[in-house]
Amino acid sequence: MTIYNCIIIDDDEIDRLTVIAYTKKFEQLKVIGVFNSAEAAYPFMETNRVDVLFLDIDMPKVSGLAIRKKMSHIPACIFITAHPEHAVDSFELDTLDFIVKPLNTERFTKAIQRLDAFMELKHKAALFESHLGTEAIYLKEGHTQTKVNLFDVLYLEALKDYTLIITAHKRHCVLSSIGVLLKEPHFKTFARVHRSYAVQKIAVKKITTYEVELLNSTCIPIGRSYKDNLQLLL
Repeated sequence: MTIYNCIIIDDDEIDRLTVIAYTKKFEQLKVIGVFNSAEAAYPFMETNRVDVLFLDIDMPKVSGLAIRKKMSHIPACIFITAHPEHAVDSFELDTLDFIVKPLNTERFTKAIQRLDAFMELKHKAALFESHLGTEAIYLKEGHTQTKVNLFDVLYLEALKDYTLIITAHKRHCVLSSIGVLLKEPHFKTFARVHRSYAVQKIAVKKITTYEVELLNSTCIPIGRSYKDNLQLLL
């Protein structure tokens, strides 16, 4: 199990103790610092690895929003506040979740489930390290590198800021949007047929009015605005 280093920043002592109590219910959460202000927390955050911020918003001098903006390099931020009107502003700062006080077990559990899913995706996301000619790419997944033959790739699937690279036997996750990926020379043999999908030309078995059928019988929908791209598959 992966352990996440967490810090809690809240100017209310009772609320700090409450968050500490809830984090103790989850063995993947390790609270390494508890602070009542940004001034107290900044030196610690600058010298320690922090994975998760549990932040109040309405605090004297420096707000939780300002803290998150300055500490945007920390992977995950969960706001816990009594002021729901700040929700919109918070999600402009890469907020993982926004919980309105008072805390309850069900809502906190959902936030940690979301955290687990996010951190797992982040950990597994493959980054391009290098390529060998135009036939293969090397993907970094965790601490290992995987060689993927481009001709084994059936299609690409968009997943927000990530792209899934689908072969007949495995799914790889790349930290890059599908639009950016398709501009790479490695993917010149792919055609985008939908907002969320691009298919390998040699993997196409049949094209109908509404979908593209691949050699492994997977059917990919055709987006209305991408019909002209079907010519690239012929």
